[in-house]
Amino acid sequence: MTSQTPPGTERPDPELPRGVALAWGVAANPQRGPKRELSIERIVEAAIEIADAEGLAAVSMSRVAASLGFTTMSLYRYVTSKDDLILLMAERAGEVAVPDASIDRSWREGVTAWVNAIRATFREHPWLVDIPISGAPITPNSLTVVDWFLREVRDLPLSDGEKMSALLLVTSYTRATSSQERDLGAAAAGSDPADVTGENFFEALTELVTPERFPSLSPLLAGGGYIAKPGTGGFDEGDDDFEFGLERILDGIEYYVARVEAGEPPVTPAPLSPQVDLPRDPKVKDAARARREAEKALREAQKRERDAIKRALEREQQARERTERQK
Repeated sequence: MTSQTPPGTERPDPELPRGVALAWGVAANPQRGPKRELSIERIVEAAIEIADAEGLAAVSMSRVAASLGFTTMSLYRYVTSKDDLILLMAERAGEVAVPDASIDRSWREGVTAWVNAIRATFREHPWLVDIPISGAPITPNSLTVVDWFLREVRDLPLSDGEKMSALLLVTSYTRATSSQERDLGAAAAGSDPADVTGENFFEALTELVTPERFPSLSPLLAGGGYIAKPGTGGFDEGDDDFEFGLERILDGIEYYVARVEAGEPPVTPAPLSPQVDLPRDPKVKDAARARREAEKALREAQKRERDAIKRALEREQQARERTERQK
């Protein structure tokens, strides 16, 4: 027996921007022209091919139409604006293969797999980092990506807002490093790679970066930690820098999770008074320095307290075990 909606109470169709509705497949049918072999899918594929080859700036409605052998007006019967076309391009290019939910792994392993999948889309379609972020994800593929991340962190004792903040954190890191990798790759392709690594300028910099002017940077440069010495092959190969940063981000989340599990209150700095500019006064600087030192002392005291509690619990456990053995 099926229930029927009473007359006059039908729910209206949800209102979505045209491009988003196209992504969900719920937009009204486009006005068909005489050449029915054209479709939204073909238009998006052609636009992605142009962007992959020449960058996002090369994509225009007229360029896409010409590549397909149609007039520009033919495209507007399917995609009503370039903004909608770019949205559909991002939706298509950002599709990822979500692994099976039955895979047994830690949350860190799951988030790492998630990050690597997102990074792979940026590497395959470097122009994705050039699309401005205009709001929360609301298209099907982008929400699939969000759903996958939330699945990986579902067992963490975090609030919904904290999980979304973690998502934003790792997404921002992946996007920023992918943009940097793309830009450095383009620079290396158009010039001597040793110019990009700085290897060609090593000798000049060792003369200019003196201990007197750069007391902390100078020994790093001399030791090859800032710019590789000539003949060493430039920077270390592989993804060492990316992996280091990702692991530290995950360490930070793990530390926060441990605090939540231990019932410890979050450490949040006190907000400054709403001032546009702090006065350039030595006393203000001294007070800020004293505050930082006090905060550091508090963190150290809290750590000592946690260690003392941990040792006390261990002693109690050991005492109980000795008592049990003596019975």
